[in-house]
Amino acid sequence: MHRLLLSCLVALVGLFGCTATKTQPTAGTTKSLAPIAIMMVGGPHLAQVYKPTNPNTDVLTAKRQAELAAVCNQIQRFKPDAIMVEELPERQARIDSLYALYRQGKLDLNTMPGGRSETYQLGFVLGKRLGLERIYCVNAPGGTSQSILHEGTNIKLYEEATTEHRAYGAPVLQKWESGSLTMGGLLSFTNSPVLLQQLHTLVYRTPARVTDGTLKPDPMVDAAFVSPHYVGAEFISVIYNRDLKIYSNIVTTQLAARSSRILTIIGARHVASLGGIFRTDPAYQVVDASAYLKQK
Repeated sequence: MHRLLLSCLVALVGLFGCTATKTQPTAGTTKSLAPIAIMMVGGPHLAQVYKPTNPNTDVLTAKRQAELAAVCNQIQRFKPDAIMVEELPERQARIDSLYALYRQGKLDLNTMPGGRSETYQLGFVLGKRLGLERIYCVNAPGGTSQSILHEGTNIKLYEEATTEHRAYGAPVLQKWESGSLTMGGLLSFTNSPVLLQQLHTLVYRTPARVTDGTLKPDPMVDAAFVSPHYVGAEFISVIYNRDLKIYSNIVTTQLAARSSRILTIIGARHVASLGGIFRTDPAYQVVDASAYLKQK
């Protein structure tokens, strides 16, 4: 009897004791030595902040190009083996074509339409430096304005939080627009934990306190399924639904590409939300961009 019990214990140790030291599962059915590292660089959309009357907002000027090169130097230290950008997957063939031309030295970002976009200024530049064969499109449809939440009980809370957020960021953007702040300084700010948390609270937490109202008409929102009583939560669900789709695009792209270090270039509004999702995914380890984007 004692020998039988001892044999069972040995078998159990062999079954559970050894596997306890094995590696963490990845997003697929195989196992990896380490979780997949993902770093999200958030920021303003560079083409949208451009003002034709203000050359300081033009990332194509020699000054801003030099600053962007310095930013790329910082991000490159992360050594990603996959770069993913906020472009819809339907544009993948177009991005592939443009990136191939860029790698061959046949595409001038200074003259191409939309060349100011971070997809090109960061994604293409870093991809070529690192010798990556492709830049992946992982955006999802569903983009909408934060202003569609405009009425309801407690709407003042949302309006005041919006005003506070804009007041917090306005001085930094003004410094950049005046030319006294570099691209590195701007991106360091937009990826700072304080800014990201404030933006996350504004978009994904405060609106839940707004009830009994309506959303402004928007082609990306099916008003038939919006409950007026939960209008604020409905607003959050619209934006969060898009983040879930982006998350799906990232993880399925990783499975296909078998990458282990992912750089995602995306609007700052998505960073904390996606970070929260990835931090609960045991296959991934989130690396804060603030650790790399140091303002000098």
